[in-house]
Amino acid sequence: MDNRAIGVFDSGLGGLTAVRQLHRVMPGEDIIYFGDTGRVPYGSRSRRTILEYTRQDVAFLNSHDIKAIVVACGTVSSVALGVVSTENSIPMVGVVKPSCYAAMRATKNGRIGIIGTKSTIRSGSYEAMLHTLDPSIHTIARPCPLFVSLVENGRFSADDRVVQLMVEEYLAEIRDYGVDTLIMGCTHFPLLRDAIADFLGGGVTLIDVGAEAADYVRTFLDPAERQQGTTEYYVSDDIESFDEHAEMFLGEPAGVHAQMVDIVSYGKERG
Repeated sequence: MDNRAIGVFDSGLGGLTAVRQLHRVMPGEDIIYFGDTGRVPYGSRSRRTILEYTRQDVAFLNSHDIKAIVVACGTVSSVALGVVSTENSIPMVGVVKPSCYAAMRATKNGRIGIIGTKSTIRSGSYEAMLHTLDPSIHTIARPCPLFVSLVENGRFSADDRVVQLMVEEYLAEIRDYGVDTLIMGCTHFPLLRDAIADFLGGGVTLIDVGAEAADYVRTFLDPAERQQGTTEYYVSDDIESFDEHAEMFLGEPAGVHAQMVDIVSYGKERG
């Protein structure tokens, strides 16, 4: 029996949406989760800084007995994964490829919207993958820089007027473009699903990138034989906030507690 764990990391709490899906589809797996809550968000950082942070995050996970890593961060998946995956021998799964495959399966009219952090949208990673799969696909991508901060602060209710205003501001052009599928290219964004769905209308399929990445893990890892695995949670700052908000990301009963990590002590930037 393989008792090694699956590592998952994100810049904050959004990656817990991937953990939530792993709990559903691979309940026997042990999971090590790291949320870099002290440096969230990554999406406004330079490529050099994102690479440095990613190497530290991966080094921390590798300090445990890890058999695969889920990069539950759209920014890292878009900007740093291609580099960091070549520096590590264990499988690393990002959110871009699995969610693009899901979007291609979902779309009927060939019009796909993409939302994410500034760095994710600037990278063009989702558009490049979609056009590799089908050059005739039509895409529209827009950054939503304030969505992460809203979610990290517990502001995601569809009835919240501030959330409604932000959704309208960021998604008006996407709605007018006539998309029938929207890739929520950040693992924080599924918490805003109801508000986004209300604005776009019921005919638009919303792709949860964290859930798609978690599902993809099943394609190359044999499931653990035990019935129930364990999950350990680590953060780089503000344990109290994690304990308070984790339940809303995980959709599981309260009682989740995190441990503190001095993340800058892990890994070194390679330039």
